[in-house]
Amino acid sequence: MNWWGKILGGAFGMMLGGPIGAVLGAAMGHNFDKGLSQSGNQTSFGRQERVQTMFYTATFSVMGHVCKADGQVTDDEIALAKHVMQQMDMDEEQRKAAIGLFNEGKKDSFPLNDILKQFKQEIGFRPNLLRMFIEVQIMAAYADGVMDPAERNVLLTICQLLNISQHEFDRLCTMIGGMGGSSSSTGRNDGSPSLKNAYAILDVNASASTSEIKKAYRRLLSQHHPDKLVAKGLPEEMMKVAADRTHEIRKAYEVIKQDKGF
Repeated sequence: MNWWGKILGGAFGMMLGGPIGAVLGAAMGHNFDKGLSQSGNQTSFGRQERVQTMFYTATFSVMGHVCKADGQVTDDEIALAKHVMQQMDMDEEQRKAAIGLFNEGKKDSFPLNDILKQFKQEIGFRPNLLRMFIEVQIMAAYADGVMDPAERNVLLTICQLLNISQHEFDRLCTMIGGMGGSSSSTGRNDGSPSLKNAYAILDVNASASTSEIKKAYRRLLSQHHPDKLVAKGLPEEMMKVAADRTHEIRKAYEVIKQDKGF
C-alpha cells in the first residue's frame, strides 16, 4: 500500500502527528493531530512514504497560504492549484484532500512557521526536493501574472525558514518567469520560449560560453530529474510536474543551441 492508501486507511495521519498531521486531518475530516503516541505500529510506515505525505500536505496547504497573502485568492491561482492536481493525475479522493489542504492554508490561523519547521525536519538534506517545493509555491504566486509584494514577502519567509538563500529565490523567480513566458506572446509559435526567456530559464547570460551553457543545462536537468526526485521523497503522482519542468529546460536549451550554433 502506498502513502495515499495509508492515509485513506486512517492510520498514517495519526502516525504523522504534529502541525502537518493536524492540517492533513482537518483537510480530510480526521483527528490526526494527536501524533505518534497513539500509533503502536510505527515501523509499518516507511520513511519514503512519510516524506511523500509531508511533501504533499505541505505543498498544497502552503500554496493556499501564499495565494491568500495578498488578501484574496484569484481565479488564476485556483486554476493553478487545480492544474497541479491534474498533472498529478489524482483521483476524486486525492483532489478533494488537496483542495481541503489548499483551503486550510488560506485560513488566518494557518501555522506557517510550525508547518515549515516540521517539513524541514522531515525532509532533511534533500536540496532538490526543497527546490521543487519552493518552485511550486513561486508558480502559485505568478499564477495571476504578477507576484504581489505580500506574496513575495511570504515566499521570502518560507525560503528563510527552509534555508534557501534570497539569491537562489531570485534565480528561481527568474527561471519560472521565463518558463511562464514560453506560453505568452513573447514565446515562439512552436511553444518554445523566446531567446530572452530561454537564457532566464537556464540562468545564464547571453554572453555565456558554450561550456557554461552546457554545464547549466546539465545541472538543471539533474535537479529536476523525476526519478531522482521520487527517490528523494517526491510523491510519484508529482512526477509529471517534474517532467514538465525538464521539458521546458530542454526547449530552452534547444533555443539557445540554435542561436549559438553549437
